[in-house]
Amino acid sequence: MPSRFGAVKDSSNFANNKVSHEGMVLIPAGQFAMGASDQEGRADEYPQHQVKVSSFWMDVTEVTNASFKKFVDATGYQTTAERKPDWEEMKKQLPVGTPKPPDSVFVAASLVFYAPKKVISLNDASQWWRWVKGADWKHPQGPNSNIKGKENFPVVHISWDDAMAYCKWSGKRLPTEAEWEFAARGGLKNNKYPWGNEDIEKGKPKANTWQGSFPIKNTDWDGYNSLAAVKSFKANGYGLYDMAGNVWEWCSDWYRPDYYAKLSGVANNPKGPADSYDPMEPTVPKRVVRGGSFMCNAAYCKGYRVTSRMKTSVDTGLEHTGFRCVSDN
Repeated sequence: MPSRFGAVKDSSNFANNKVSHEGMVLIPAGQFAMGASDQEGRADEYPQHQVKVSSFWMDVTEVTNASFKKFVDATGYQTTAERKPDWEEMKKQLPVGTPKPPDSVFVAASLVFYAPKKVISLNDASQWWRWVKGADWKHPQGPNSNIKGKENFPVVHISWDDAMAYCKWSGKRLPTEAEWEFAARGGLKNNKYPWGNEDIEKGKPKANTWQGSFPIKNTDWDGYNSLAAVKSFKANGYGLYDMAGNVWEWCSDWYRPDYYAKLSGVANNPKGPADSYDPMEPTVPKRVVRGGSFMCNAAYCKGYRVTSRMKTSVDTGLEHTGFRCVSDN
């Protein structure tokens, strides 16, 4: 995902609240085969490897607008999308000597989905993403939009920095990638999806994803054109909702495409690589997001598979990116 080049908000002044496990479920300790075992995965989903995780608590749903508003009201926190980009941070991710753009481009903005009339190539995501001035968690499609009546929808336009700030305030943390995948599987072994192996568009709707021709036409077969309220679909075996589709969810891990290949034996509570490296954008630090979103379609992105991994710069929030929290048992 592209970078917003935003400044990191210091969340050190947010006092840790006493952790409440209300709205959470206890995920049991266990060992599982992490990563893809079929031929559908991207290269960074292999090799499949054995992982042990300790028990932990996990939010039943993605963090909602209502919950995030409580955090903002209590702390005065301003999200990355609500702040002007910081040139000093921005130039760290650009070739040395890159001239500073005019001040007019340094505006608070975020990436909003736009359905184009035609698509030249599905390899060019800029055809359906637009930087929109004034787009943020309170205005998901821009300044003329709002979240009135959507208190129970997942909060979006959330950067990794924003998610970490919320976690610190709530006394929780982001899940590791291993914890996330173990929880998403819901106790099922070697299945493709949180519900089993039935294809996403067979039987009854099972998750909020894209049906039709992406990104031009969504048939809304699952009942939703964009975001859905949390708990709109059946929970998985652990009682977790929307572990596939709706919004991508931040994990704590740095992203490296070869991380799995460097593990040996049984990995015990792996926390990811020590730093980030994406060969496509070597200068941009990225973290892992999991679970897919309402924009995932088999022709372009099967991010709703339990093993699917995506990477996003830590300072970027998008219309389909949110998070959920965990805490130690």
